[in-house]
Amino acid sequence: MAIKKSELYSSLWKSCDELRGGMDASQYKDYVLVLLFVKYVSDKYAGVADALIEVPEGGGFQDIVALKGQKDIGDGINTIIAKLAEANDLKGVIDVADFNDADKLGKGKEMQDRLSNLVAIFETPALNFSKNRADGDDILGDAYEYLMRNFATQSGKSKGQFYTPAEVSRVISQVIGVNSARSQSQTIYDPTCGSGSLLLKSADEAEQGLTIYGQEMDNATRALARMNMILHGHPTAEIWQDNTLSSPYFKDADGSLKTFDFAVANPPFSSKAWSNGLNPAKDEFQRFDNYGIPPAKNGDYAFLLHMVRSLKSNGKGAIILPHGVLFRGNAEAEIRKNLISKGIIKGIIGLPPNLFYGTGIPACIIVLDKEDAENRQGIFMIDASKGFVKDGNKNRLREQDIHKIVDVFNKQLEVAKYSRMVPVQEIEGNEYNLNIPRYIDSQEEEDIQDIEAHLLGGIPKRDIEALSDYWQVYPTLQQELFEAADRPGYLMLKIPGSEVKACIFAHPEFISYGKDIQAVFETWQEKHTPLLKAIQPGDKPKAIIHALSEDLLQGFTGKSLIDKYDVYQHLMTYWVESMKDDVYILVEDGWKAELKAVTNKKGVVTDYICELIPKELMINRYFQAEQAAIAELETKKDEIVRQQEELQEEHGGEEGLLEEVTNDSGKITKANVNDRIKAIKNDATFADELKVLKAYLKLIEQEAEISKQIKVLTQFLDNYVLTKYGDLTEDEIKTLVVDDKWMPTLRQAIASEMDRISQRLTQRIKELAERYDTPLPQLTSKVEELTAKVEGHLKRMGLVW
Repeated sequence: MAIKKSELYSSLWKSCDELRGGMDASQYKDYVLVLLFVKYVSDKYAGVADALIEVPEGGGFQDIVALKGQKDIGDGINTIIAKLAEANDLKGVIDVADFNDADKLGKGKEMQDRLSNLVAIFETPALNFSKNRADGDDILGDAYEYLMRNFATQSGKSKGQFYTPAEVSRVISQVIGVNSARSQSQTIYDPTCGSGSLLLKSADEAEQGLTIYGQEMDNATRALARMNMILHGHPTAEIWQDNTLSSPYFKDADGSLKTFDFAVANPPFSSKAWSNGLNPAKDEFQRFDNYGIPPAKNGDYAFLLHMVRSLKSNGKGAIILPHGVLFRGNAEAEIRKNLISKGIIKGIIGLPPNLFYGTGIPACIIVLDKEDAENRQGIFMIDASKGFVKDGNKNRLREQDIHKIVDVFNKQLEVAKYSRMVPVQEIEGNEYNLNIPRYIDSQEEEDIQDIEAHLLGGIPKRDIEALSDYWQVYPTLQQELFEAADRPGYLMLKIPGSEVKACIFAHPEFISYGKDIQAVFETWQEKHTPLLKAIQPGDKPKAIIHALSEDLLQGFTGKSLIDKYDVYQHLMTYWVESMKDDVYILVEDGWKAELKAVTNKKGVVTDYICELIPKELMINRYFQAEQAAIAELETKKDEIVRQQEELQEEHGGEEGLLEEVTNDSGKITKANVNDRIKAIKNDATFADELKVLKAYLKLIEQEAEISKQIKVLTQFLDNYVLTKYGDLTEDEIKTLVVDDKWMPTLRQAIASEMDRISQRLTQRIKELAERYDTPLPQLTSKVEELTAKVEGHLKRMGLVW
C-alpha cells in the first residue's frame, strides 16, 4: 500500500526527535540528511550496473541496519559512510557529520539507543525510494525540501540562511524564463548557492534540463547542496566551495569569468566583509568597471555586479536583495544609475516582509536581462508586499501569490496598486531612485468621514459610487437599496439595515450572477471528472494538478467581482491538504479501497480505516437509512439527557430532592439512586423525593437502553461498511472519490467565494448606513434631553440645588 506523502514527510521529521537535546537544528540536519541520502542511493542504485552512484560492498544502508543495537554503532556508521564517499568522490560531502560524537549524541548506551532508533525510522518498508521520479514527480526531493524548510525554521536567525523558500525560488525561475531553455547544454549558475534549493527549483523549470553550476563559501552547506543535487536527480551538477567574490571558481580558458545563460542568487544581505581577500579597485575580472565600486561595508551590489558579469550577452538572471539597494545613495546610487542607463534591470518585484530565514526585513527580486538591454525604455515594477499568509513565525507566499506575480510580470500587465511599467525618463526625474512606493501607490483608499452627512444625515453618494464593481454586475440593485436624500450628493437607505443582506441575496441579479459562477465551475467539473476518473498507475500527479488548476484559473478569468486567484487558491489548498495524497495513492496502487488496521498501544487492532475513502463517504452513499436510525436514537438520547439535566437543575443543590444522590463531582449515578430508593421507599415522609428519584431512575435506564441500541446498531453499521469496502467495484470507487469526495469540497469552496462577495457588499452598506444614521444635531438633542432628566432626578434626590 502506498504511503501518503504527508506521512512520508512527517515520519522523516520524526527522525529528528531522536537527535534533539544534544544539538540544535542547524547541526542535527547534517545527520538526518546524510542518512536520508544513504538510504536513497542504496534503494536506487545498490546492485545496479554502471549506476550514477556506486554503492560499494559494506557501504550501503543495509550495512548500517546491521549495526542496530551494537555498542560501536556510531563508529560503524562513520566507516560505512566513508566507503560510500570514497567510491563516489563525495569525501567532505557526506562524511561531514560524526556519528560517533559523544558530546552531541550521548555516551555509551544513550548513543547506541539514539542511533539505533534513528536508523529504524529510515528502515521502515514504506520508505522505499527505489522508484523515486519514476512517475515524473520528485518525491524524495520534495521530502528533502520539507526537511530543509523545517530545519531552517528551527535553526534561528543566524543559521537559516542556507535555504531560500521554495515559493520565492519558483517565482524567480519563472520570471527569468528558464522554461525557454531548449537544451540541457544551456547553463544556470548560483554564486551563493547555499543548499542549492534556488538552483534546483530554477533548473527544474527547464523541460530539457540545464547544466548546473554553483559556488558556496561554507563547506557544510556546500555538502548539503551536493547531496541535494543527487537526491533531485542532478548528480553531475558542479558545486564548488570557496568565496565567490575573492575566488570565483568557474572561469574560461583565458582566465576570465565563465558566463552563463541564466543566473540566480540569494546572497547574504549587506555583507560587511565582502571585500576580504579582494582589491575591488584592481579586480582582475573587471566586475566593477563602468559601474562603480560598492561601499566597503555593504556588499549587496558586489554580488549583483558579479552576477551581471557572469551572464552571457543575452543572459537572464535574478537576485534577492534588501530594499536598500533601490534607494541608498553615494556609491550605490552611482552603480544604480549606470545599471539603469545600460538597461540591464528588466524588473523589480517587492516581496512581503519576513519571508526569509536569515532575516525578517522585506526584500525584493531584481530581474536582470542583457538581451536587447540597450533598447530598454522602462523597468517593470511589482509591489507584491501584501500577498502572503502567516506560517508559524514566518510569512509565506501562497500559490495564488506566486501565480499572480508570474502572470503579471511575464505578461507585463499594469494592475492598479500592484504593478506598472515605469519609464526610464520618470526614473531619471527621480534621480535614479527605484524605491517602489515612488512609482506604485499600494495603500488602501482612506475611508473619509463626511462631516455634512454627520450633521444632516444621508449617505454620501460618492461612497455608494465607490462600489461601482458591484453595480456593474447588479445594475438595478442600487435602486432597490437607495433613494435620493433631501439634498444633492446624498442618498438614503430604503430598507432597514437588518434587511440589507436578505435583499441582496434575494435579488434576481445576485441569483443570476451566482448561477453564472456555478456554471463556470460545472463546466470545469464536466470536463475534468472523466479525466480524473481515468487516473492510472504511472500518471504524473504534478501534471494532473497543473492541468486542473490552470483550467480553473482560465475559466474564472474575466469574471467580475470574483478574484480568479482566490478560486485557484481554494483548489491548491485542497490539493496540498488532501487531494495530493489521494492522487499519489492512485498513481501508485490504482483504484483500490485498501484498509489499514488501527492499533492501540498494546498492538491490538481497534479499527480499520481507508485512506482513500473515509467511512463517512461510504455511509452517505450506501447506508443512509442505517445512519438515520442511529441519528434518531441519538436524538432521543439527547432528549433524555436534557430531561435529566432539568430534574437536576430543579431538585439539585442544597436541600434539593436529589441532594442525597449527588456526589462531590456533581454527578448522579444509578447505584446512588437505587440505594436511596431502598432507604426511603417505606417512609411516607419522603414521598416527593421518592417520586423524583424514580423519575430520574427511569431516565437513567432509558438512556442506558438507548445507548445499548446505538452501540449495537453502530457495530452493525461498521461491519456493513467494512464488508462493502471489499465489494466495491472500480467504478464505485471512482464515484466515491471523484463525485462524492473531491468535487463537493471544491464546489463548496467556490460557494464560499460567493458568500464573501455578498458579505463585503452587505457589510459596507450597513457600515455606511449606521455611520450616518443619526445626525449630530439629533445626538446633541438626545444628550441634552438625557442630561436634563438626570439633573431632575438629582434635584429630587436633594443632591443638586
